[in-house]
Amino acid sequence: MKRFYLVGFLVLMAFDTLAQLSFKKAGDAALPLEFSPSWLWRVFAQPWIYGALIGYIGAFLTWMHLLRRAPVGPAFAASHLEIISVLVLSHYLFQETIGLPQILGCMFIVAGIACLALSEARDHGAAKPAENPVGGTGASAAAH
Repeated sequence: MKRFYLVGFLVLMAFDTLAQLSFKKAGDAALPLEFSPSWLWRVFAQPWIYGALIGYIGAFLTWMHLLRRAPVGPAFAASHLEIISVLVLSHYLFQETIGLPQILGCMFIVAGIACLALSEARDHGAAKPAENPVGGTGASAAAH
């Protein structure tokens, strides 16, 4: 099950990162902003807009699949790892600067995810299903 979470969140992070970086490139290509048919043609003629759409759709589908099995608290927190990947890739692709506030923000994101994951693991380990003294469990025991 841990492999499912790891692979799932890596796929989610990849789709989210693709969407954010593609949207940035599409936005840069859309300048100057104007509402006209030629502007719309210029926006939809850019391949980056389709990368953003693929990224958003892929992230949505991956997120829905993960929510079937993953605990919501840590899953929601882990979904914010894309902020870190976008920050790092934006530094290399767009020459954006990374300063102390960004580094501290990344550290808080990772610390928050770790705290939620540890809390969830502790709570999950403590919560064991109670057995029915009749010998059954849950609804099947109530039917006796």
